[in-house]
Amino acid sequence: QVQLVESGGGLVQAGGSLRLSCTVSGRTFSSNTMGWFRQTPGKEREFVAALKWSATTTYSYYADSVKGRFTISRENAKNAVYLQMNSLKPEDTAVYYCAATWLILSVVTDTKGYHYWGQGTQVTVSS
Repeated sequence: QVQLVESGGGLVQAGGSLRLSCTVSGRTFSSNTMGWFRQTPGKEREFVAALKWSATTTYSYYADSVKGRFTISRENAKNAVYLQMNSLKPEDTAVYYCAATWLILSVVTDTKGYHYWGQGTQVTVSS
């Protein structure tokens, strides 16, 4: 059973920073694409950032709304991915979800491509 466990959410003032973590546990699982999505009540889950990698290359992707403020990274030894969020805005308030798949996705922004999801962590940015 593969599990994704997120941590690091919380309440922060506008302009502040948070670092989300997502660790994959369970049976041996080698993910090749991991991503972060977010969702607010009444809206569809939206893409935030993703990493996909092969043996030699790593690619990162960002939604336009977070480009320049958020940074996605991974720690291979821990099978973990992180989302460093700086200059947070009230509109960043959402439940943030980690997602993973063993595939190297051609389209990283679509939720349908991911096979495993975390339980979500709340991020609230006050104005």
